[in-house]
Amino acid sequence: MIHVQIPTPLRRYAGGSASVDVSGSTVGEAIASLAAAYPEIGKNILGPDGKPRNFVNIYLGDEDIRYLMGLDTVTPDDSTLLIVPSIAGGAGAPSGKLTPDEMKRYSRHIILPEVGVEGQEKLKHGSVLLIGAGGLGSPLALYLAAAGVGRIGISDFDVVDYSNLQRQVIHGTSDVGKKKTESAKARIESINPFTKVEIFEGEFTSKNAMGIAKNFDIIIDGTDNFPTRYLANDVSVLLKKPNVYGSIFRFEGQASVFDPTKGGPCYRCLYPEPPPPGMVPSCAEGGVLGILPGIVGLIQATEAIKILLGQGDLLIGRLLLFDALGMKFRELKLRRNPKCPLCGDNPTIHELIDYQNFCGISAQADLPVISVEDLKARIDRGEKPFLVDVREQFEYDICNLDGKLIPLGQIPQRYAELDPNQEIVVHCKMGGRSAKAVEFLKEHGFKHVRNLEGGINAWWSRIDKGMSSY
Repeated sequence: MIHVQIPTPLRRYAGGSASVDVSGSTVGEAIASLAAAYPEIGKNILGPDGKPRNFVNIYLGDEDIRYLMGLDTVTPDDSTLLIVPSIAGGAGAPSGKLTPDEMKRYSRHIILPEVGVEGQEKLKHGSVLLIGAGGLGSPLALYLAAAGVGRIGISDFDVVDYSNLQRQVIHGTSDVGKKKTESAKARIESINPFTKVEIFEGEFTSKNAMGIAKNFDIIIDGTDNFPTRYLANDVSVLLKKPNVYGSIFRFEGQASVFDPTKGGPCYRCLYPEPPPPGMVPSCAEGGVLGILPGIVGLIQATEAIKILLGQGDLLIGRLLLFDALGMKFRELKLRRNPKCPLCGDNPTIHELIDYQNFCGISAQADLPVISVEDLKARIDRGEKPFLVDVREQFEYDICNLDGKLIPLGQIPQRYAELDPNQEIVVHCKMGGRSAKAVEFLKEHGFKHVRNLEGGINAWWSRIDKGMSSY
């Protein structure tokens, strides 16, 4: 019997199970058995050719099967298979020696033989770019500043919301409504006035990324979306700067270091392609344990400090997995893919690309949509478009528009409950999951189906402030 660990985004197709047992003498046979028992899992992890999709990796124990015998790898009885999909933040450096005040502030560092005065001066002259000032960026900024990193750049476009405060500990209640960059800068400066903070307000894009990142020693990926994650990776490789990676989802986290200067793999070696839009919910849609980004962010901060100090064994070539519910860490081997289009032996990517299009988001933009204002006006006129809510039951219980609840994972089994000739408006929390549902329904003959732009979040913020939100 083979034990297959089901990743969180796919557990809804396995009745919520974290692990299922299948039979098979090879990885291919085991995955085929899994797909036969759970067809929706099979569709998500296997392509039409029956091979694993490029945004999914399969491990036998802690070994990537791509570097064994692939699907032909023999699976000993009682072995474990792991399915690891992509899971959906310049001034000059400070100069001079440490001042007496800095010597006092960093004394607990300085007495460490691995740091000393020389190491602390390396931190003082070091610079780090944080892409994102949210869940991961918060502990990163706090502890890198406290440790004495001389210059911290923060790139973010968002403002502080009440829903951020459960995990984004760099912001406080009085910061709600403020730009996250400004809030984070003020907090950093209150922790350590010796740290210089540079803020880059607005989105981190293909147009500005190289100019922003070129003046920093380390890039730290604290993003919550795939376009920016691939962008951060590509900038890292093209500029030959280490990229400290972290991601979080519900109760699980990942961390690694992608350093092109050390010959290690990049993020594209791990996940050559992103998952389809909507497959992996964001933290805003899927939820996240508030403590989790603190743990993963501090792992990232530790790796950044080690890079600046030139000390320790970095997470290069290793993927660290953390399960908060099970309180378990697991380490998997990562290898550079010689066929990687970015860092491989014959790279084909030499400049930044359109990451929205690469991640399939541009294609979703072509789907028919309706704004919350238009929907409200139609309802007020007595028109009754049929509403379908593709969120989960617990989300529906918090707030809803009295629509028919069919969670996204159940759409393939329940779409026959809907009338293909009826006008249908599909919604979720923010528009990502509902876009995936609209795409599916259109492929199955529904001609009058539209996506509610911005989802129930937009309805709450622009139509009904009295509605509960989350």
